[in-house]
Amino acid sequence: MPTFKTNDIRIHFTHEGQGEPVMLIHGFPLSVDMWRPQRAALSQRYNVYSIDLRGFGRSDPPTGAMSIDTYADDVVALLNALGIGQAVVGGLSMGGYITMALLRRHPERVKAVMLLDTKMTPDTALGRQGRNEMIVQARTEGPASIAAAMLPKMLTPATVQANPALTEHVRTLMATASVPGLICALEALRERPDSTMTLKNARVPALIVVGSADTLTPAAESGAMQEVMHNAFVIEIPGAAHLSTLEQPSLVDAALLAFLDQHGC
Repeated sequence: MPTFKTNDIRIHFTHEGQGEPVMLIHGFPLSVDMWRPQRAALSQRYNVYSIDLRGFGRSDPPTGAMSIDTYADDVVALLNALGIGQAVVGGLSMGGYITMALLRRHPERVKAVMLLDTKMTPDTALGRQGRNEMIVQARTEGPASIAAAMLPKMLTPATVQANPALTEHVRTLMATASVPGLICALEALRERPDSTMTLKNARVPALIVVGSADTLTPAAESGAMQEVMHNAFVIEIPGAAHLSTLEQPSLVDAALLAFLDQHGC
């Protein structure tokens, strides 16, 4: 179980494959395991890493307030620990926000981006209220309650009905998050900045992937990101909601590999 320490916090990560480096950042409230199919597929040709954010998976919980920028700095600390100067960075949902923070704070470390089921805009007032309510829920009812609330947004109803094993797997991934990890992440999500100008100023190749049934970050948000970027295209994944990497893994694998191969990453 590879780990490294940054600011006395032990961070878990995975590593498979050889070749050009690719860094994958998970969404809320998940872990590196949401990338398991992509890690297997991409590592056939690439040097694939994924990171458990503080308080998720096998990483230590945060000891103080977090921001999207802090998570991004943790990713850079991992790159530094590995001796990697520049990588292709992919992130889903919250991982996408962290990827955008990397573009803003550490653009020299990013060779290309893969933005999955995410958006560039900050929370609305209603969205911030929802984060606050979920913080209370996490504190009083725990991770299992958050997992139950999030599950219907992660997978399509058809998948929930037809694939109980996957449904339970996703529920378990979310339920293993720590309470401090959940609360700090929700606060960071609530306070995240608008990334429109970050994407507009970016000069790296970008792949935008979105599930056709994603209601949290719908396809219109992906189209808006494509419009402001200089070198981006969108792939819509049929039969997928927010967690496209596990709901339609073969389609996501193919999209990511085609992008990586096309840009000689």
